[in-house]
Amino acid sequence: MNYLVVGLGNIGAEYQNTRHNMGFIVLDAWAQASNTVFSSDRYGSVTEVPFRGHKLLLLKPSTFMNLSGKAVRYWMQEKKIPLERVIVICDDLNLPFGTIRMRRGGSAGGHNGLKNIEELVGGQDYARIRLGIGNEYSRGQQIDFVLGRLSAEELKQMEEISVKVIEGVQLFATQGVDRAMNVVNSKK
Repeated sequence: MNYLVVGLGNIGAEYQNTRHNMGFIVLDAWAQASNTVFSSDRYGSVTEVPFRGHKLLLLKPSTFMNLSGKAVRYWMQEKKIPLERVIVICDDLNLPFGTIRMRRGGSAGGHNGLKNIEELVGGQDYARIRLGIGNEYSRGQQIDFVLGRLSAEELKQMEEISVKVIEGVQLFATQGVDRAMNVVNSKK
């Protein structure tokens, strides 16, 4: 069975290791741990990771964050993956840094990447893992905060966060979203 695992972020060196690219950071860690590399393809960088008889297609969209739905829709169609086997990993301003929240669906919660995915795939019924980045910024500074680089300490914590997210996605594929949510959902 095929699954589509989407890590959201923005392409380009200027966005590397920013809060908004936490989805990319997790997928890069996964590819490295799996001794696989991403290849550039239509609408993104992709690699396939086998896990217990399942094929997990990891996708880092090459569209900018707010247009991620185009890449998700294309790869769902290309690999014939239904919406219930899609999981999206993204940052979340409403959660403290280090908090991980997995849900089976729901609103975009103000996240423009999720909004675009919902518009182009026809609904909200896909799993998502939200990674808290906190909201410690002054009024009017949200964009600078979201596009700001993670500190050395936060990057170190991302190693542990990535391991937990990878475990959650593997559970999602093998045991379902409810079991995965029980294991993944955590507080700082």
